[in-house]
Amino acid sequence: MPIPSNRITATFDRLRRQGEKALIPYLMAGDPSLADTEALVVALEKAGADLIEIGVPFSDPIADGPVIQKAAERALRTGTSLRGILRTVKSLRTKTRVPLILMTYYNTIMAMGEREFCHEAIQAGVDGVIIPDMPPEEAGLLQQASAANGPCLIFLLAPTSTAARKAEVIKRTSGFIYYVSITGITGAKLHDTDSIERNVRALQKKAKKPVAVGFGIATPDDARQIAAFSDGVIVGSALVRKIEELQHSADLIHEVSRFTASLKAALSSNGSE
Repeated sequence: MPIPSNRITATFDRLRRQGEKALIPYLMAGDPSLADTEALVVALEKAGADLIEIGVPFSDPIADGPVIQKAAERALRTGTSLRGILRTVKSLRTKTRVPLILMTYYNTIMAMGEREFCHEAIQAGVDGVIIPDMPPEEAGLLQQASAANGPCLIFLLAPTSTAARKAEVIKRTSGFIYYVSITGITGAKLHDTDSIERNVRALQKKAKKPVAVGFGIATPDDARQIAAFSDGVIVGSALVRKIEELQHSADLIHEVSRFTASLKAALSSNGSE
């Protein structure tokens, strides 16, 4: 169910023409504060991020490992809410054009209402949304609400996904397909990149859409390996862990930027396909 082209598709199109791969870092909104999140988004773009995922904290994040779970708990304790995050995105749109993608669980959207969520997200400047607990077969209401103006609905596939599920995701996703590299939670270690490569290449051939790989990518070397065959590399827990370690430090922005720049350099050194 396509929607009008937006910053996500424009960014992947530009990177493809340039022979580059997308670096997609993940931040938990409100960790350590929404003001910090805003500053970090701006810094990540300057450090080389091509798209940025912003996590919406939730009390039962079933797809997330302990690092991101703790970040969600910290953000909830400071009163971070979906509406507060949308206000932060709106403020960011006065400073940056980088594509912004919310990663949220469906209860949060249901509480606001699908139509209101899509309207408010687009008004704020959100480009896409990833919902880990939303099977594509059950996304009808949200797809109806997002069909005209967005945001892009980005669905996930895993090594265990059936042929039927792959077909549904290929049909329904817009922006890019999120390929989960491991059968586990965020923060687990990357392994068996040969099978990841086979699955991603087969998916690219069938989908004719960008495929970005997430879960388990923690180092520049990991990013380089995955960038050799994917369209984008998603880095979450490794970045959130640095934010946790540096949340009370004056070096927070500098060190997170330095790590992000090292990831982008690794993708760039991979070269074009």
